Amino acid sequence: MSIRIRLAALMFAAVLAAPAVAAAQGDYFGQNKVQYHQFDFKVLKTEHFDVYYYPEEEPAARMAARMAERWYGRLSRLLVHELRGRQPLILYASGPHFRETNTIQGAIGEGTGGVTEAYKRRIVLPLAGPLAATDHVLGHELVHAFQYDITGTNVSSNRAGALALPLWFIEGMAEYLSIGPVDPHTAMWMRDAARRERLPAVDDLDDPRYFPYRYGHAFWAFVAGKYGDNAVGSLLRAGAVARDYEEAVQAVLGVDTKELTRLWHEAEFAAYRPVAESTTLAGRNARPVLVNQSDKGPKLNVSPELSPDGSKFMFFSERDLFSIDLFLADTATGKVIRKITDTATDAHFESLQFLGSAGAWDPTGKRFVVPAIAKGEPVLAIFNVDTGRKEREIRIQGVDEVLNPTWSQDGNRIAFSGLVGGLNDLFVIEVGSGATRRLTNDAFAELDPAFSPDGTQIAFATDRFTTKLDTLDIGQPRIAVIDVQSGEVRNAGGFEGAKNIGPQWSRDGRALFFLSDREGITNVYRLAVAGGEPTQLTNLVTGVSGITELSPAMSAAGGRIIFSAYEDDGYNVYALETETQLTGTALVDLPGNPAVLPPRTSAQGAVAAALASATASLPPEQQKAEEEPYRPKLSLDFAGQPTVAVGADPFGAYAAGGVSFLFSDMLGNHTVGVSAQVTSRFDEAGGSLFYLNRAHRWNYGIGLDQTPYVSRGYEAGVVTTPQGDVYVENEYRILQTDRSLSGVVGYPFSRALRAEVTGGFRQIGLKQDLRSRTYSLATGQLIDEQDEALASFDDLNLGQASAALIYDTSIFGATSPIRGSRYRLEFSQSAGSLGYSGLLADARTYVMPFRPVTFALRGLYYGRYGGDAESERLPTLYLGYSGLVRGYDPGSFEAGECGIQANGSCPAFDRLIGSKIALANAEVRVPLWSLFGGKNFYGPLPVELALFGDAGVAWGRGSRPGFADGDREPVTSIGAAIRANAFGFAIVEIDYVKPMNRNRGWIWQFSLRPGF
Repeated sequence: MSIRIRLAALMFAAVLAAPAVAAAQGDYFGQNKVQYHQFDFKVLKTEHFDVYYYPEEEPAARMAARMAERWYGRLSRLLVHELRGRQPLILYASGPHFRETNTIQGAIGEGTGGVTEAYKRRIVLPLAGPLAATDHVLGHELVHAFQYDITGTNVSSNRAGALALPLWFIEGMAEYLSIGPVDPHTAMWMRDAARRERLPAVDDLDDPRYFPYRYGHAFWAFVAGKYGDNAVGSLLRAGAVARDYEEAVQAVLGVDTKELTRLWHEAEFAAYRPVAESTTLAGRNARPVLVNQSDKGPKLNVSPELSPDGSKFMFFSERDLFSIDLFLADTATGKVIRKITDTATDAHFESLQFLGSAGAWDPTGKRFVVPAIAKGEPVLAIFNVDTGRKEREIRIQGVDEVLNPTWSQDGNRIAFSGLVGGLNDLFVIEVGSGATRRLTNDAFAELDPAFSPDGTQIAFATDRFTTKLDTLDIGQPRIAVIDVQSGEVRNAGGFEGAKNIGPQWSRDGRALFFLSDREGITNVYRLAVAGGEPTQLTNLVTGVSGITELSPAMSAAGGRIIFSAYEDDGYNVYALETETQLTGTALVDLPGNPAVLPPRTSAQGAVAAALASATASLPPEQQKAEEEPYRPKLSLDFAGQPTVAVGADPFGAYAAGGVSFLFSDMLGNHTVGVSAQVTSRFDEAGGSLFYLNRAHRWNYGIGLDQTPYVSRGYEAGVVTTPQGDVYVENEYRILQTDRSLSGVVGYPFSRALRAEVTGGFRQIGLKQDLRSRTYSLATGQLIDEQDEALASFDDLNLGQASAALIYDTSIFGATSPIRGSRYRLEFSQSAGSLGYSGLLADARTYVMPFRPVTFALRGLYYGRYGGDAESERLPTLYLGYSGLVRGYDPGSFEAGECGIQANGSCPAFDRLIGSKIALANAEVRVPLWSLFGGKNFYGPLPVELALFGDAGVAWGRGSRPGFADGDREPVTSIGAAIRANAFGFAIVEIDYVKPMNRNRGWIWQFSLRPGF
């Protein structure tokens, strides 16, 4: 290849390269994190914490700051450690606000109650509403901060520390130290596993089948109960040193994991066998409605809500695989009638609040209201039950989240528990006018409201009768009733020292059904409104439960009760329908306390004692923390591992190295990245600097970049000179330097749709030089070294700008998108040395008509227009590149396919080239694991099989596509593909393809890319 051709090729590559610009939201596609709200953060300075909060949440944040100091005192004593440096604690007033945070990169799932990240050891969490829930999450996350600090976890220096230990080890420890040895929710999971004889071995706890929080909690409760609470910290330290929990167990406990498994299982069976003998399975005294009969079926069927006549019910389920959605079912048969929502691909709803809320029927049974988050704000979405369509959406002002709505009997009002400033209160909204009235305004939790049949009262769960706010001694919720007109609240009952939630009125309004974990297991109880001894309606070996201990799990209407029970590692739905079932029996006393995690039989040990003391380490209420405004200051997040390379060969010595740093402020709103690469030749230095601002909904970034591209060639030989023969080595170098100053501005309309505008200036320089070294043949010594410029070219100066509209609701599987849709519409303009416009339209959709098969379709058009659209300095577009039309890869062509042409052209190849291309792709995709009957979709094999068909056409100057009466006919191909995810590093695709418009048979192709 001639030097000039090589220079041209390098120039073409530079023009194609994307400008160095910091992405405001995503890449070519990608979903968005939207800053719907502007938070005016301030900082509370306590003894050990910097608490970041905004005015709306100040009362709750001040209580959280006191809780944090109390947790610090507890954990520093239990783990015998003081944290190095001050501990950042960033608080948000609600889950929707928390999911807008920039401190955590990427989307945050609805089930994430808090995060302790490893770069700045920041604890970031939403205030949960009930003080008990906030207190637990605070304690849990602070354990992680201690774990990181004790083990020296440092992401920048690649010191894994706690991050090298299994998830069950880390999360289970955080649960144990923040909850203790008594927990009805974890005990319920363990009783179910013991009943089914499915208790995992310690070495199997890494298996995804075993939820690390629950099984890890039970493991640590056993270890602490048998070997003492001081074993917890000792195992953490030993595990971090060895980077292996097995070595740590042997060293600290003196047993191997097999023996530890045997001891653990014995303790579990011994503790729960008497409980099993005194309780029953749900199906023994309740009618099964939705019971999973297969390991492949949906495990999650929760928050059932009966229609007024009891004939139908709504519930949340993950039977759609990709999201938790709302379904309508028949109560008599359990048959699902229709799916009401599709949040996986619906860009409108960001959340259906399924973790802590259910919906409600109107009194006619024709409409159903669901609390949701839309565009960052709480709404009440009202659906027509018969059609499944949304009829109306009521936006709730002055509230951050809406939970558990209840419809009045006249159909004119909806009451709900609203989260404001991180605390729950009761509200009533007029359905017609949308006017909202606040019934309570305090720091106590008000949960699970239910309108009485006559509409004058609302029953709810509250901790107001058991919590002492001055000492933050948080009690269990009891059942209360509030008069809607006067706002007067009275204690309606419940069991002392137990959780009492989810009240539902009987049809005649004389009794309340509710859930309580009295005796350590959550069951259904009945309480006369006029007073008297409650009766017990269920006596389950596991428990009546939703996803969390406070999730709704029971509904009463039409003379029946429906509830979800935890069984077989999932949630099934049952009904109580007879008069005897609804009346209940005398209270049942169980042996011991089933909520205590074995081997203990009561709340014993240092952890239990620390949790029992509300005042130890608690700052006085009157002690006000120092407050100051938040001022962004950059600090190091990550330092890339410095690289240095030195080499020598017959042509000389060469050295190169590089460094990179990433900085951000505490809230993650401002990010600065810098990198540099240097070599022993100054003109080959490169580097980049970018700044990204995400403090507002308008995101913007600016970047400065210099990237050298170097190509070298060598020749050597003996040369005759007047002084005699010498040995000469010539090093030819082609250096292309790409410099750019660019910026991007992005505006996300929703999590799916955004607009992006980019612009900047690029300068591309190109030169060729020669370095000659002359050596004596006699001595081998270097005689002379000279540098000579061989060629230089005018710099290519380009002004570039583009505007794009990007939409993406796709769900990415292990190797390809498998549901949803996406498109990108973009207009670009280049000016300066080259002037042309670009137009791009790329649309893709992924449909799953039946599981697990996906039909994927793509249509793409790209064309260049304007004076330089056909310039030879721009590379022609080529249809056969990987990811476009398969079977036409440039390297697959043979000389015989070109024939003999007078002008030396190759028609078979040339028809794939142009300044404009259009193509269409279709695939049928199926996971290999599921194809052969495996559950969990991909299972342990992240491999996908596909059948495909591709078609495309390219055209440009002097040609037109066949569909426009031109001479360029489309090329097509068919084939099969297998894609595999190589441990998350790359996606490998192997195609067996038949190009239909070539004189070739079936050929193999290999590429590294995900499916389109």
